[in-house]
Amino acid sequence: MANPPVGPSRRATVDAARTARMLSDARHTPPSPPRARTAPRPVIEESWERALRGGTHPDHDLRTGLLSREEVERRRGTSPLRHVLPVLREGLVSVADAAHHIVLVADDEGRALWREGSAAVLRKADEVGIEVGTDWREDVVGTNGVGTPAVVRRPVQVFAGEHLSRALASFTCAGAPITDPRDGRLIGVVDVSGPLETMHPATLAWVDSVAKLAEARLRELHLTSLERLRAVAAPILPRIGGRALVVDRDGWTAAVTGMPYVRRIALPKSPSGGRRWLPSLGLCALEPLAGGWLVRAADEPVPGAATRIVLDLTLPRRWSVAAFGSAGSWTHELSPRHAELLYLLALHRTGRSAAALAEDMFGDPGRTVTVRAEMSRVRRYLGAFLEHRPYRFREDAEVEVLWPEDPRELLPHSTAPGVARGRASVRVP
Repeated sequence: MANPPVGPSRRATVDAARTARMLSDARHTPPSPPRARTAPRPVIEESWERALRGGTHPDHDLRTGLLSREEVERRRGTSPLRHVLPVLREGLVSVADAAHHIVLVADDEGRALWREGSAAVLRKADEVGIEVGTDWREDVVGTNGVGTPAVVRRPVQVFAGEHLSRALASFTCAGAPITDPRDGRLIGVVDVSGPLETMHPATLAWVDSVAKLAEARLRELHLTSLERLRAVAAPILPRIGGRALVVDRDGWTAAVTGMPYVRRIALPKSPSGGRRWLPSLGLCALEPLAGGWLVRAADEPVPGAATRIVLDLTLPRRWSVAAFGSAGSWTHELSPRHAELLYLLALHRTGRSAAALAEDMFGDPGRTVTVRAEMSRVRRYLGAFLEHRPYRFREDAEVEVLWPEDPRELLPHSTAPGVARGRASVRVP
């Protein structure tokens, strides 16, 4: 009987696996990247380049810098991933166990906090250092199924010898990032790993679908928590004169009175009760509530604009904007898209039209609706320091950009043409 035809997904997996074996056989020690008769896939080659530039070595001991049990428990107790563990376990662990895989769940810093799955593969993982507490950042371990998806912000499968680490050459990994559905911030990565011969063509899609289920669960929990906070606010806000709103601990709005609805306000990094200056409201009084804050806008004049704005792009996965002025300072963590937009505005101080930003972001000047929607979100926390028509920072504000040490590490997840040009042109003194 003739063999059935090989489908495209299966063929791609076979080709990648064959390439991985060749790469494993042909591996060389840095600083030269691994050589092979077959070129690596672009996502793998770019990952190698990033890791090798950072000095990652193929013989790095995975147990180096292993977190203590106490630190692992502390991180488990504060990570938002704890709320979606049942979703991840239900969607992955039983199948992984039967298929001779293991499941790793890592936090936003690439630290493995949970590990479950096939007992036989867990024993093999112990031998090479794939443990709870391992540091999977790409600039530490090299190309892998946790650190690489965290950098590029999309699902990635790494076959055997595609790993930079020799210790991982017998494992194949499929990892997908999990992001906060409210603002796109990375909160962790889920990874399924196992022997190369046990990996199915659909493994990566399976892991990604479960990661998206986890994000949907986080969205549901967020909406439920806001409903509870609205119940708390219901008897309070009608008695308040003037502008006020009730927000959760992260600044997401549950209810307002005396003012238009805003989706979110920027709170201080460690808010406390008392008088505080908030960028979108001016001087306010903060009072703690169960699950959030009551924010009353003061009647006093709003302080002037910030004298200095700092856009921090030094880290590969965590970016922020900080404003400093006579009224104090505040810092806001940025989503990948907002980091790109503010970088482009800092690069073009005279301003960019919506069409120009669309060209910079997507290579398509027609995508102005998307740009305007994103800039509207940016203005919710940075509106006092931005102007539009064209979009730009205020002329009276000093804008400073903190660059990564290597310009090629500038927003490494980004495929925006304007950012790509920046990587090629920026030279750090």
